[in-house]
Amino acid sequence: MSSSQAEGVIRTIIREIAQTCLSRGQSLSETLIAFMVKAVVLDPRNQFNVDRTLTKQDVQKLIELCVDRLMDQTSPTLNTIKMQVYFDMNYTSRREFLEVQQKVLQSRLPSLSREITDSRAKTREDLKSLYGKIVSYVIQRSNLGSATDISTVRETTAALQSVFPQAQLATFMSLLKQDKEQQLSELALIVSGIRLFNKDSRKGGEGIQNLPAALNETLPAAAADIESELAGCERLAWQYTALLEKICERNECPVHPDLLKQALYNTRQHEAFLRLILVGFTVRESLIRSLLIYKRHSSCQPHFTALASLWTGLEGQMLLLSMLTNVASGLRAFLSAQSLLSPDQVELLLHGLQVQTDADRCSVTAERVVESEMSSCEWCFPESTAHFEDVPLQYKGFCGFTLVKNNGLLLPGNPKIGVLKHKEKYYAFSSRSAAYEFASKADEFIAAAVEMAKRQPELIQLLQLHQEFASVTPYSEMQSGEKLLVKTISKSDASMQTETHPLETNIVKSYEWNEWELRRRAIKLANLRNKVTRSMQTHASHMRRHNSTQTFLPKDAVSQTKRDGESNVPKAQVYLSGLRGGTNMMKLDLTRAVDE
Repeated sequence: MSSSQAEGVIRTIIREIAQTCLSRGQSLSETLIAFMVKAVVLDPRNQFNVDRTLTKQDVQKLIELCVDRLMDQTSPTLNTIKMQVYFDMNYTSRREFLEVQQKVLQSRLPSLSREITDSRAKTREDLKSLYGKIVSYVIQRSNLGSATDISTVRETTAALQSVFPQAQLATFMSLLKQDKEQQLSELALIVSGIRLFNKDSRKGGEGIQNLPAALNETLPAAAADIESELAGCERLAWQYTALLEKICERNECPVHPDLLKQALYNTRQHEAFLRLILVGFTVRESLIRSLLIYKRHSSCQPHFTALASLWTGLEGQMLLLSMLTNVASGLRAFLSAQSLLSPDQVELLLHGLQVQTDADRCSVTAERVVESEMSSCEWCFPESTAHFEDVPLQYKGFCGFTLVKNNGLLLPGNPKIGVLKHKEKYYAFSSRSAAYEFASKADEFIAAAVEMAKRQPELIQLLQLHQEFASVTPYSEMQSGEKLLVKTISKSDASMQTETHPLETNIVKSYEWNEWELRRRAIKLANLRNKVTRSMQTHASHMRRHNSTQTFLPKDAVSQTKRDGESNVPKAQVYLSGLRGGTNMMKLDLTRAVDE
């Protein structure tokens, strides 16, 4: 089956699953259904062979299994997958978010910018209209007020005239189109900085929101809410971890262990997403501090430009805050861990049991790995490894040995014990014995962890196991506009181009890459019209290459006289004698010869 046929079958399966779920009262996104189809196929318990074409019975079985999983609203696994899909569809990093907002803002300006750069104004009225368009462009580009507000237009016009008087329109119109666009962007930044400085000096700035005050008021409150929610999420994760340890050690099972593990995954995933959201709140202080510095020293053009750029960053931070708050609020709909056990039941189950936090587990002085006992393995320690805190740990820092041996239990690893470096990947462990056993059979434990993720598909995202599943893409590696968690494996031709001059100091101004331009220069230098082209062949070059010469063919030449000329042949003249009374008549030919 070709790739296009396979994609068609997958689309049909997804469409049929969506219709079946809709008929049962559940409207689900195609992204969620696609991820569930992948999870069901990967699960070895379902006995799907990915190396052969699916039969009709396989397709029907796949649809039924997917519908059953998607309709099980009490499953913490389904809620975790829904949470992952929701976060993937709605969360954007700060850099990408600001880039998108900048593109949206600039998408409203191309038509106005084209009118300005293509203008051929000559009369006084046309020049006045052109200057008004430049003022409107500056207002829309800076996003400081409305172009229909009279006070905003007057203030912007006054600020623009201070740096770009109307008398300079003639010089502006003589520039190239690219230079005009660049100057418009610079004028927008300078005028925005002037207006912001005037607002701080209480000499203008009507209609401009006080962003620093708004951020100082809303951002700490929003960050405090997220931190409080994160603390509650961490506390619940520690409690569930303690309960699972109790079950594993004493074989006590007041609730089903699988449900507890799924609830723990749900909580840990929520915790990871909240930490990512909190990262977006960390740039406020530096932006506001820089903004205040430039407000005090804004007396020249560079400071006005920097002031406007900082203000744009604050606007993006305000929009980012709204997006992050909405995402954090939307994640609460997929929390099933809190409803699994009530707080009273958790306290009762934890009676007499000490609940350790992740920090407590890492701060406990544990026996370190002795390198001489595992000399065949490479170990990293804080005192011998540079930037040890930034080492990317596999399984998001959880202990891989405990994950496999305790059937999916997540215990945070303690890097102080020693980090194993295996095939350019780093693994942390909860104890020295766990590190020794994992290192002795590392490949087997890694394969077992992958099998664990096939049975619990939410672990693919939670533990960042995307390298083991080539067709599942993590949200952190998504391209702009790409939202599917499942993408097909495809091959494509790729090409690359090296830089002409990697070093700026080695730029050759006369460099030319066009072959035909080089030929034209060569012909011009050779001046073949006045030269003779010769070629010769030696024994060394015989049958090596073709030689060719180029000549200029002679032109057709004609001449023209001033008047037409012609020639006549001699007229025939014949004389007959003896016609008058003579007896003998003679015929004489008097015609002159032609060649005379």
